[in-house]
Amino acid sequence: MPLFFKAKVENPGRAEASRRVAGLVRAALALGEDDAVTVSEIDCGDPACGGAETVVLVMRVGRKTQAVKLLKPTVEVTAEDVAGAFAAAG
Repeated sequence: MPLFFKAKVENPGRAEASRRVAGLVRAALALGEDDAVTVSEIDCGDPACGGAETVVLVMRVGRKTQAVKLLKPTVEVTAEDVAGAFAAAG
């Protein structure tokens, strides 16, 4: 086990993009204050997967958590992407 490790430094642009996408999700789904949204960007190390993807989790009171994956980096996600992904997810 290594004695030292390199901590991952959060990218401020990625954090702002995550907040923006969470706002788009809240607006698209008309979520209430008690509902929660998380947005994560996952970097894929496999060149065949196309790079980063965005994963959105919506946790509504009294309902199962809904997960949606957008196959693009968070900074590139648009309101149309969000609406289309949740429409397709049902």
